[in-house]
Amino acid sequence: MAEQYEKRRFGDRRDGRLLRSLSPFQRFTPYIMKSRNDATNYYSDALEITEVETWLRELRRQGWKGMGLLHLFLAAYVRTVSQCPGVNRFINAQKIYARNNIEVVMIVKKSLTVEAEETAIKVIFDPADTVFDVYRKINEKIEEVKAADSDSSTENVAEGLMKIPGPLLRFAVGVLKLMDYLDLLPRSLLNASPFHGSLIITDLGSLGTPPVYHHIYNFGNLSFFIAFGSKRRAMELDRSGAPTERKYVDYRISMDERISDGSYLVNSMKYMKYFLSHPKELEHPPTQIKEDVF
Repeated sequence: MAEQYEKRRFGDRRDGRLLRSLSPFQRFTPYIMKSRNDATNYYSDALEITEVETWLRELRRQGWKGMGLLHLFLAAYVRTVSQCPGVNRFINAQKIYARNNIEVVMIVKKSLTVEAEETAIKVIFDPADTVFDVYRKINEKIEEVKAADSDSSTENVAEGLMKIPGPLLRFAVGVLKLMDYLDLLPRSLLNASPFHGSLIITDLGSLGTPPVYHHIYNFGNLSFFIAFGSKRRAMELDRSGAPTERKYVDYRISMDERISDGSYLVNSMKYMKYFLSHPKELEHPPTQIKEDVF
């Protein structure tokens, strides 16, 4: 089914294809809510991780060193996109597009020290990826950044822009926004931009803090931001009424509500929660991959 979309049509962008079969109301909505901050919905949930931690320990014993919750969240998101492709859409120039691939942006440190510089990386995933594919692609990208003598493409672009005097820089950013609106940004700049992609994810648990509701940026076209926090314990009653201790990880999602209707987005979050709670299903490719509408 994907083959019919390979040829770029009039109205498509470098990073996505225009959705033409959506209802008039859905296509009209971006003209009412013009910015992502106007249209951001916030979603929160908690994952009970007793079985998840057992699963992660077993994978680490099998040789998947460092396999953790970050890999699980990303694998669950990728699998959700394979079944609910509408979550991988974006808005540009008040039009709704299906993204050509799954692009995840992460902020990583170049070394494991407090003073180490941070840099943005962008990892490309396929809907058929398993948790092991996710693990491999993330680790390869991180090792590539750590081994590089020079800065990443994102930092190089930022460094070049910061050489421009302040008033001219504001004008230059305005020009970039206009170019983005008209789909005139070069592919190299899109690849370097941390503001263009499917998702930004942040592991605040590594800092020992709970998750935050992070805004999504008006510049670029990112539609999702996921933050998950540190592990917490809670005393609860089991089915027999006896007190028992359980362990949770809270997570928060900020999303652009204009990309799909509310029912679709809620069902997508249910899919994601299911895959987070049943991680063994992520060890194998999905039995089918659903394509977005025409």
